[in-house]
Amino acid sequence: MNRFQGTRVLLIDAYDSFVHIIDQYLRTLGAETRVVRSLTRSPAELAATAPDAVVLGPGPGHPAESGHVELVREFAGRVPLLGVCLGHQAIALAYGGRVEVAGQVMHGRTSTVRHDGAGIFQGLGHTLEATRYHSLVVAEPLPGELVTTATALDHGYVMGLRHRELPVEGVQFHPESIMTNGGLAMMENFLAQSTRGRPAGTRRTAVTSA
Repeated sequence: MNRFQGTRVLLIDAYDSFVHIIDQYLRTLGAETRVVRSLTRSPAELAATAPDAVVLGPGPGHPAESGHVELVREFAGRVPLLGVCLGHQAIALAYGGRVEVAGQVMHGRTSTVRHDGAGIFQGLGHTLEATRYHSLVVAEPLPGELVTTATALDHGYVMGLRHRELPVEGVQFHPESIMTNGGLAMMENFLAQSTRGRPAGTRRTAVTSA
């Protein structure tokens, strides 16, 4: 697939092996990825690399200590941003939301997720099976800037969120898991946001301010 050839994606590795599958998905779609370990570069240094899109990967620990929150603040409104699991939680924190311990830990288990069919869920109906690896969840109500886009039908937890105006989305589950339906399509929908408003095959030369 060469639709996204020349699209530069900054992928932040929060010390989780799943990030390599995300990398593979993005490369399969034609994107050029740069994988950087979290907390090894400052937000300003990463912004200077002028990515077309940013993916905040999954990882262990609390999102407040991951370095992801600072990257949400750096890139939101400048380039499309997707948070996966830990990255999803970091988006909520960046806008003043809360993360809490889930009533039931989900590691390697699937849930049916109901979603709004928009954003990264475009073309995927309104339900899908998703793989979950987490013990923390984003608490409701969400901050005013964010909306819930997906919910787990078994426990009612937030499985997806989106900024009301900016191209910023998060998913609590792992789209890159083989047990998640439509994961590659979600990545394709995300990359499409980074190429809107510019001719195919061109690059941004700098990250502009919001």
